[in-house]
Amino acid sequence: MNDILIAAIPILLAVSLHETAHGLVAYWLGDDTAKSLGRLTANPLKHIDPVGTVLVPIVMVILLGFPFGWAKPVPVNPSRFANPLKDMALVALAGPAANFLMAIFWALLMTASVHLLAGGALRTLLIAMSGWGVGINLVLLVLNLLPLPPLDGGRIITGVMPLRAAHYFIRFERIGILLVILLLASGFLGKILHPMVQSLQQQFYLFFGIA
Repeated sequence: MNDILIAAIPILLAVSLHETAHGLVAYWLGDDTAKSLGRLTANPLKHIDPVGTVLVPIVMVILLGFPFGWAKPVPVNPSRFANPLKDMALVALAGPAANFLMAIFWALLMTASVHLLAGGALRTLLIAMSGWGVGINLVLLVLNLLPLPPLDGGRIITGVMPLRAAHYFIRFERIGILLVILLLASGFLGKILHPMVQSLQQQFYLFFGIA
């Protein structure tokens, strides 16, 4: 239970700012749908999905020892973009980019906690919370860059494909989400993600001097 409470803030920020980043880039590119619905905010209450943001992360921490979840997707209207496919790829890329920046933030916080705090409960809390922050953001980064629609990686690939191929690829979006759910339920997705996330996390810790 303590792990779940410590992980709650990093998880909520990771999924909320991921979605906010999608909406913000969409707004910059001409689509104000997310803004008009009040979704351009870091307030987790605007992004929480009861299953993806609460239930699934708790179950994943208990069963597998690492958090995984999602927020309510930010609505995007590609018809408002000057170049719908390529601009949608930029919107998709914004989510993983936000997770990468958040992983850097948590790594810096861990570094500061390790080197600047003498000890005590606060130091222990911040180090533990930072560990979860790095972990969940790297999980979301790697997961969302998998080249499967409707994950961000699939939409990024769609944006650089020839037009005809992109339209065919988009048709697999509904099948793609079913595939992701099956991979998650079977545990196979965890086997795919774990070595990549672990390697990336080790590189993070080495770079920031907290290995």
